[in-house]
Amino acid sequence: MATLEAGLTRDEAFALLQEHNKDPFHIEHGETVEQTMRYFAREFDPENEEFWGIVGLLHDLDWEEHDDEPELHTIYGSPELIRAIQSHTSDFNPELPKPELQMEKILFASEELTGLIGAAVVMRPSKSVMDFEVKSLKKKFKDKRF
Repeated sequence: MATLEAGLTRDEAFALLQEHNKDPFHIEHGETVEQTMRYFAREFDPENEEFWGIVGLLHDLDWEEHDDEPELHTIYGSPELIRAIQSHTSDFNPELPKPELQMEKILFASEELTGLIGAAVVMRPSKSVMDFEVKSLKKKFKDKRF
């Protein structure tokens, strides 16, 4: 398999994330998805771990600017990076590519799951995932306020 290029380094990607996001939650969410994507890359596509990580880091790059228009998501980086990122919002815009590659499908699932867990953890007194249990997450689904 060919090595994929993001068109920017991890440091450049992180600076871009900080430039477009002021809410610490969004920056932390990007880092969480980055680490999740790197985990799966090590298992399924080790030679492209850096690319997978940058995709995860930047997947919601301009969310604060387009939270009401998710179809406008992310136009920064290489064509491969843009496609991967846009595929995770294809539910909102049928003109965007649907997740087809394994990496795109993992991003699609990881982004939702890490966001859900992150939101539940923020509501906990400890604000930590270290004492968070699956049963707590299941309980949140029954809470209409969540």
